[in-house]
Amino acid sequence: TGIVKTPVESPFKKSLSQDRDLLRETWSGRYDFLLSCIGFAVGLGNIWRFPYLCFENGGVAFLIPYMFFMVTCALPLFYLEVACGQFASLGVIAIWRICPLLRGIGYGMIIVASLVTAYFSVLLAWNFYFIFQSMSATLPWTECGQSWNTHNCFVGKIKVNGTEGIANRVKRLATEEFMAHNVLEKTSGIEHFGTIRWPLLGCLLLVWVSVFLCLFHGIKYTGKIVYVTATFPYLIMMILLIREASLPGASRGINEYIIPKWGKLIRFHAWGDAAVQIFFSMGMAWGSLINMASYNKFNHNFYREVIIVPVVNFVTSIFAGFFVFCTLGIVYEKTDVCIEELINLGSDFFAFVIFPEAVSLLRIPQAWALMFFLMLFFVGLDTQFAYFGMITDAFIDEYPEILRKRKALFTGVCCLIAFIFGIPLVFQGSTYLIQIIGSYAAGFTLMLLSVMECVVVCWIYGDQRFARDIELMLGETPGYWWMMMWKYFTPLLVGYTWAFFVGDLKPETHGKDNVFPEWAKTMGWGFGLVSLVPLPVYAVIAIRRETTGSIWQRIKKLTQPAFNWGPALVENRVRYLRSMSRYDRERFESAFFDMDRARYLSLRKPLSLDTTQSIDINPVYGVRKTGLPLGAAVPLRMPDSKSSAQV
Repeated sequence: TGIVKTPVESPFKKSLSQDRDLLRETWSGRYDFLLSCIGFAVGLGNIWRFPYLCFENGGVAFLIPYMFFMVTCALPLFYLEVACGQFASLGVIAIWRICPLLRGIGYGMIIVASLVTAYFSVLLAWNFYFIFQSMSATLPWTECGQSWNTHNCFVGKIKVNGTEGIANRVKRLATEEFMAHNVLEKTSGIEHFGTIRWPLLGCLLLVWVSVFLCLFHGIKYTGKIVYVTATFPYLIMMILLIREASLPGASRGINEYIIPKWGKLIRFHAWGDAAVQIFFSMGMAWGSLINMASYNKFNHNFYREVIIVPVVNFVTSIFAGFFVFCTLGIVYEKTDVCIEELINLGSDFFAFVIFPEAVSLLRIPQAWALMFFLMLFFVGLDTQFAYFGMITDAFIDEYPEILRKRKALFTGVCCLIAFIFGIPLVFQGSTYLIQIIGSYAAGFTLMLLSVMECVVVCWIYGDQRFARDIELMLGETPGYWWMMMWKYFTPLLVGYTWAFFVGDLKPETHGKDNVFPEWAKTMGWGFGLVSLVPLPVYAVIAIRRETTGSIWQRIKKLTQPAFNWGPALVENRVRYLRSMSRYDRERFESAFFDMDRARYLSLRKPLSLDTTQSIDINPVYGVRKTGLPLGAAVPLRMPDSKSSAQV
């Protein structure tokens, strides 16, 4: 009886089509990535912060500096982050294999995203509370005389003494008092933190259950959810705008929005506001764009997203401005409280005071209120699971052998931890803490991180290397304009934005007279600076781990890409190795002298796609501990050998 050898399909050939699917998902639909980016970029800031900035900086004239910074900052940084994420198919920690010395940038992004995720989760909890209240037979914010109202509450028109001015208005809208005394039960200051608001705690739990249900099935499931969450808000906003446009006062509000005040453009402040707004609106340096792009196929042409997403974001901001100012005009007509004071209620309270006041004028206000708050929920949820998905995916990519098969469990544990850390933000005095986090947590940190992105990619890794990587994906190198923006103009403009942002930070106040104490301001700076701590800490750790050579030699080595940097798939990694410069190829080959001798000898024999030999070819995730890249199994030229691998 003889042994019949049945030819077996080469596992190397098999891996060409299956290794990526086994280890990391990809978007399953044609528009999944596009809609995910739109859902992430179009957030709550488009609805209430952009219209406020337009009012403060010249109406539609503000669109000129806004568009300038969109073209010179948002587009180049969006392109850079998407290209990096798609090329390496890695999360925001592992992506810094491109420069191991600065791996702390990834941890900094995670800290920023964690703080902002806590901030947004509370806003969504407030939103859930309003959704439940919208189901009441009578909307509780439409009348005074409730247990939470004061003698200053009013419904209808009020005349303000012209000699005192709007700053001294004593009367308060019923919606203002509902938000302050029913939803928040706000204390008199940050020194009085009060007790926990149990209804808000329940709403916070619902927020994190919603986030978990969106994420635990993976990117293929999330990619389908965005078809609803990214498009439904536009439908609702359009319906509300059409309905509100027929109400008295709407035209007055729209006139305040569209009439340009060109003189305000000569102010330094207007251009600084435009830069800050486009920066945060597009989500640069958060890490979410890198993470979402990492689920693209290697050859996906992302030029479509690079152009469409900023344009949609820009158009949405303009459209939201019409919606907001239409609402302001209606409330002005009802209450005689001028638009200037209405819009200065505070960005976080704006959506929970002005819009409920406006929908109370419509027939069946419960239905309109429910539609509006569902719209806000979907807008916030898109942003929330983009941030939180980035955090969980970063650790899964760092420890794939432990976490990838337990993604649902890990996501659930992370959601539970986030819920626990969010509990301090649903106390009676937490509104002051929320304001401090919103003012300090992201601001200048993200701008510095985005400058470092440009420096790492274009100056340390090298703009020519980066252009070669893009050519591998798209078949063409980026144009001269992109290269100049990444290397010179965008970092300088972001640096200008950072200087403006830091210089414009004023002593934090809550309302007109409630000035935060010094310890609260110090805490705010702590929130801002904590995300920068990982950069020097991780750099020192990396230098100490590198045991060979002088300090300078270690630093020089750690600024070179790690040997496991590059595309994830075998066939793409082969192309990447072939495109290497001679210097990079020599560095790559020299790594083989540190390999186990048996492993080295097993790789010297040329491979062919029709071989029956069983060869263990592991993707980049499988060789993290060895420090060798996936393509190490198929180098162009092996040391001590003149033969080449046949691939």
